[in-house]
Amino acid sequence: MRILLISCYELGHQPFNLASPAAHLLSAGFEVNCMDLAIEPLNEKLVREADFVAFSTPMHTALRLSKHAAKRVRELTSHCHICFYGLYAPLHSEYLLNRTNGVTCADSIVGGEFEGPLMELVRSLANGDNQNLKGVVTAEHSGGTFFPRQKFMIPARHLLPPLERYAHLQIGDDLSPVGYVEASRGCAHRCLHCPITPVYKGRMRIIPKEVVLSDIEQLVDMGAEHITFGDPDFLNGVKHSVSILKAMHESFPNLSFDFTAKIEHVLEYRQLFSEFRELGCLFMVSAVELLNDTILRYLHKGHTRADVEEAVRITREAGIYMRPSLMPFTPWTALKDFLDIFEFVEEFEIYDQIDPVQYSIRLLVPPGSSILSIPEIKPYINKFNKESLIYEWQHPDPEMDELQIQISELVEDASISQENNFETYLRIRDLACSFAGRAETYPEVTHNNRKQFTPRLTEDWFC
Repeated sequence: MRILLISCYELGHQPFNLASPAAHLLSAGFEVNCMDLAIEPLNEKLVREADFVAFSTPMHTALRLSKHAAKRVRELTSHCHICFYGLYAPLHSEYLLNRTNGVTCADSIVGGEFEGPLMELVRSLANGDNQNLKGVVTAEHSGGTFFPRQKFMIPARHLLPPLERYAHLQIGDDLSPVGYVEASRGCAHRCLHCPITPVYKGRMRIIPKEVVLSDIEQLVDMGAEHITFGDPDFLNGVKHSVSILKAMHESFPNLSFDFTAKIEHVLEYRQLFSEFRELGCLFMVSAVELLNDTILRYLHKGHTRADVEEAVRITREAGIYMRPSLMPFTPWTALKDFLDIFEFVEEFEIYDQIDPVQYSIRLLVPPGSSILSIPEIKPYINKFNKESLIYEWQHPDPEMDELQIQISELVEDASISQENNFETYLRIRDLACSFAGRAETYPEVTHNNRKQFTPRLTEDWFC
């Protein structure tokens, strides 16, 4: 049984979601290859030889790209089984398994904890056994999602492209290779717009400390000088996380790191941030989204604008940069709410701590999204778009939709031209002011040598 695991988009980091199941499948004696289409072309020879092709879909963009790649796989080989797995696969199972002209995009879907079900699915296919499997969804059988605790193995990173081909840590002009690990899965919280909520429903799973530390060790051997902890919320299991950080620092005292955590956890564990800095933390990502308390309640974010302000103070006092991720465009966002973000940025002087693309992010509503459960969203939801794989929505003020489109275009052009992020920020701010029908009224700000010195990754991160 020849297996091909494919990733299409994982935000510039070496795809953990290929390396982890690959380790399980290799241990069972299967022949496994991995392919990352974000940085390498589709290897048609490997596709033709494969009996089982599985696409990792941890993000919406990954799902859309995988859909098109799967079509090409179907054209190259008619005998292989195609599986979609990861966070976005179960949300779109009905579409992916639907027959169009007698052909489905996927033959099976695996959601939740995917290593175990993938292993059982491959074994079943290898043995010619068509029995229904837990955690595996097909057109004929709904096996649900798989959440029992499972054995984790050290990811098989030797099957992946080298770290040099992925995002680097950037501080000024200095670049350092980055390794990506996960210490936990799922999330204990239930933010309504988050794709984790309808799949995990408040569950989380801990990856054993010894597995995480062994993975970090192999990443260091591969050249990593910085580690990104990609957990949805690194502080959900805070004791587990702290124990990993201490052991990592003891083994690799010069290794720096970053993580993602909710604003409410920053406030709850404020006493730990000085220790995080001593252990090597340079920055953290937190999903601020926006600053309107009413909209934050709609989203069940669990924080307020005042909490965000306090979180910035806590991290700054500890010497850690907080990098907010944003989702400013929702059906309820008024232009004044968008302009309020700039006032916040100016007040706390965090120009360098927000990637320009964050100002363009629009609420994404995939099938099964928990945001569909609240009455406040219903007046704005339109039809399901089969090409973009989301429910479309329109803002009651057409100008807000137009502003989002223009900012997206501005950010894309700035990225292509490699414009300095600070200059891009100023252009976004001035564009928003022009939509408000007034000249820019913010105090004049300057940027030291127009360079970026706050630590960041060279690939923008979304939370």
